[in-house]
Amino acid sequence: MAKKKQEIILENVTIESVAAEGKALARIDGTVLFVQFAVPGDVVDVKVTKKKKNYMEGFILRMVKPSEHRIEPFCKHFGICGGCKWQPLPYEMQLQAKQQQVYDQLVRIGHLDVPEISPIVPSDDTTYYRNKLEFTFSQRRWIFDNEDVESLSEKEKYGLGFHVGRFFDKVLDIEHCYLQREPSNEIRLFIRKYALDNGLSFFNIREHSGFLRNMFIRTTEEGNVMLIICFYHEDTEARQALLNAVAERFPQITSLYYVINGKANDSISDQECILYKGEDAIYEYMEGLRFKIGPKSFYQTNTKQAYKLYSITREFAALTGSETVYDLYTGTGTIAQFISSKAEKVIGIEYVPEAIEDAKVNAANNNITNCEFFAGDMKDILTDDFVREHGHPDVIILDPPRAGIHPDVAQVILNAAPERMVYVSCNPASQARDLEILCKDYTIASVQPVDMFPHTHHVENVVMLKRKA
Repeated sequence: MAKKKQEIILENVTIESVAAEGKALARIDGTVLFVQFAVPGDVVDVKVTKKKKNYMEGFILRMVKPSEHRIEPFCKHFGICGGCKWQPLPYEMQLQAKQQQVYDQLVRIGHLDVPEISPIVPSDDTTYYRNKLEFTFSQRRWIFDNEDVESLSEKEKYGLGFHVGRFFDKVLDIEHCYLQREPSNEIRLFIRKYALDNGLSFFNIREHSGFLRNMFIRTTEEGNVMLIICFYHEDTEARQALLNAVAERFPQITSLYYVINGKANDSISDQECILYKGEDAIYEYMEGLRFKIGPKSFYQTNTKQAYKLYSITREFAALTGSETVYDLYTGTGTIAQFISSKAEKVIGIEYVPEAIEDAKVNAANNNITNCEFFAGDMKDILTDDFVREHGHPDVIILDPPRAGIHPDVAQVILNAAPERMVYVSCNPASQARDLEILCKDYTIASVQPVDMFPHTHHVENVVMLKRKA
């Protein structure tokens, strides 16, 4: 018989500081303890869920004395929903923690030679700031402690919302989300009620069965709305009835798509998005530029902060109008076009072909003629031969995914030897790793953190590099 693990309860633990990944930190007899949803100054009893040689993890079992800094979370789903973990933390303290995170990754851990880091740029909006959300249909929603699971009908176990952290097959049924403006909540609640009233089955991730799988809602500052509903299998009559009902109830939906996704995961990047009604895209505007956003397009999810981020990027690039600029991981070409009026030529490279097609359309619609765009894996496209063919870059702008850049790409960049680089990152840890390679030939001239995601630990960071003499 397996030996049952002994339950560990730590009493009267004083939380010292904010830690990585949105957790808080305390020390117990020299051992670091990470606690979810705690605030510096809290005194709590903690139930330990993981015990290793050098650290422990746990959750708050009892609040002994709340911190003077602690504020009441504004969302009823706080603590179970995996998002917005920093709601009890005042926004000013969130900004301080993100500033410290950038310093720790670049200086304390990365040992990089960094000038004084500029104060983080705050977000104008701390709620309803996202322009895109994904919701998941599930036959196995999160069941609360005060619910009797045996008395629930099968439909009462259905949920439409967000995955619960640590439980891949559990979805928290969301009543109201503060991340995206209306009609986001209204659309989700209408679809949920329609599905239950009309006997439409929700997806079972364990058995890979069910009809409704997931859905995406995208909104713009101008009020455009795109809805993408993903079905696990085709049922033409049921699908059309649902889509027609949604279109009739929400005439403000300007782009209505559907996807039949029968594969193992929820991603639609390799799936056909079929336009059912309305326009094929929605649009964002920035300094007179119009950006087309299709169902698979990447666009920064905090539109207002994206403008600040791109403005900092352009400032760091220090363009005079005569430069050839490479915009790596260009997405739909937003940064490339945003800086194009200050450059002689801009080359954009991106992995997703649909995004590159959008970039080309955007450039044409904006009457931009000095941008060229190429689709493919960065390490395959960006080679020494490519640089010889398309021109030596005076400036390189990087905005890679969280994993950072491939070592082969870093080497080609070093071989290309631009005078300046601007590295935009959503992950200061991978950014610090890449900067260590690039700093062989470059010095870090400026560092500017930007808060794109209030109430989360995520931070965007912009670094300017200058070639060594």
